[in-house]
Amino acid sequence: MGTFLKHHRWITPLALLAPGLLWLLVFYLYPALQMFMASFWSGSLATGFTFSLSNWTNYPDAVSTYAPIYLRSVLYAGAATVTTFLIAYPLAYTIAFKGGRFKNLLLFLVVAPFFTSFLLRTVSWKIILSDSGPVLGPLKAIGILPQQFHVLASPMAVIAGITYAFLPFMTLPIYVALEKVDFRLVEAAKDLYAGPWRPGGAIVGAIVGGVLMAVLGFVFNTSPLAFAIVGAVVGAVLFHFRVSESFVRVTFPLSISGVFAGGLLTFIPAIGDYVNAELLGGPNTSMIGNVIQAKFLTENDYPSASALSFVMMFGVLIVVAIYAKILGTEELSAAAARA
Repeated sequence: MGTFLKHHRWITPLALLAPGLLWLLVFYLYPALQMFMASFWSGSLATGFTFSLSNWTNYPDAVSTYAPIYLRSVLYAGAATVTTFLIAYPLAYTIAFKGGRFKNLLLFLVVAPFFTSFLLRTVSWKIILSDSGPVLGPLKAIGILPQQFHVLASPMAVIAGITYAFLPFMTLPIYVALEKVDFRLVEAAKDLYAGPWRPGGAIVGAIVGGVLMAVLGFVFNTSPLAFAIVGAVVGAVLFHFRVSESFVRVTFPLSISGVFAGGLLTFIPAIGDYVNAELLGGPNTSMIGNVIQAKFLTENDYPSASALSFVMMFGVLIVVAIYAKILGTEELSAAAARA
């Protein structure tokens, strides 16, 4: 047997890959092909469905009818990805470089929400953001907020829920990338005068913070100008006091592979999420996942639901391909290996 495997080395990797490939074939590829066939159906559940290539019009109909919801889904998923990154990177950086003997405990706290049902966590978030909940209730009681103020059924609530749900998916890849960074490189950069980034850091921080918060304000359907001013001030202060040239030139470039992976792990499931939009949002904040879920399970409109699903899948693949091309996956892998 050993001699046979020695002369047929290709068998070993194929045998190791076989279980995973079989799983993907049975539980992903075959259902995906079935759904692709269903996208060319016509008819109803009562009269039966018939397949015809002439039903390709299901695709342009899906795009034209639900284009605003597709755009909303992209905006919500993108805003949640950016917000998650802004929270996750400082968190991962602190754990990697400042965690010390508490590092394992902090990592456990990051993944601890996974020990609770996703649905239960979303319902809990709904209780927290409710009009009389533990956050808004006391603020309304003392008169800081008006009684008619609410967060639920708004873009802010949906994006906040998605951000909370997928925060570990951004934090862990960034932590892994930062953990591989040789801190001696950072110290060497400081010795070569890559010290505090002033005043350039404050200017860049104001621009970056202002632009990001203005975009988030637009997505939240609130005042972009107010968000931009707050973001510019906060960004200027943070970059002035906390960001150094060694971070810009050494630490962040070496951790970009984690940012790349975290962005994909957050954006891809976020754009198809429907639980947060269903429980935390309203009629004007529904995402494409809500439409697909209703088409499949409520209206039994399988052709339209399948076409909508494949349009979303194709769009995500294009975004991922562009994202990978811009950052360069080979360069990211090489950077991670060097780190």
